[in-house]
Amino acid sequence: MGEWAHGLFSCFNDLGACFMVTFLPCIPFGKNMEAAGLTSCFVGGLILFVPLLDIICWFKLRGAIREQHGIEGSLFGDILSIFCCGWCAMIQETQQCKLSPQGGMARA
Repeated sequence: MGEWAHGLFSCFNDLGACFMVTFLPCIPFGKNMEAAGLTSCFVGGLILFVPLLDIICWFKLRGAIREQHGIEGSLFGDILSIFCCGWCAMIQETQQCKLSPQGGMARA
């Protein structure tokens, strides 16, 4: 099993992702949902505005990214990452989705 390509607190490694997650989080969230094969970018972005559904989908998203990239972890770890440092977790997911695993989640 592997690890995340960027640490949870490597937020500033990708200033573009940092900016997008800070000011327009629905866009990277939607792109990550699409890259993980969970839903379209548009629907994923809208999900972020629906209380409770956004959190549930975020857990599913992080788990799907871990699974597709062969990253060790658990639902409990995902919950801690999202609740304790949500923006950092979303930036980490965005950075990971930009990589091309064996499943082909690459995007520009």
